[in-house]
Amino acid sequence: MKTTKNPETFEHELARLSEIVDALEKGDVPLDGSLALFEEGVKLARAAQDRLDRAQKRIEELVAVNADGSARTVPFDP
Repeated sequence: MKTTKNPETFEHELARLSEIVDALEKGDVPLDGSLALFEEGVKLARAAQDRLDRAQKRIEELVAVNADGSARTVPFDP
């Protein structure tokens, strides 16, 4: 079973989540292992959602418009 403590990218998080789902769907992981995988999956899902939320905020900042209709950008502070 491959484990990753600190995924570096959103795509890596999704790939690891897919591995976890596949392992859990097979049903051949012992209960303790399943619980550990589930916990890892929840953490990865939360981290991925956080990345998506930050990306959405960034996009909203980039496409915001001024009162005159011109596009404006806002400095991004992660």
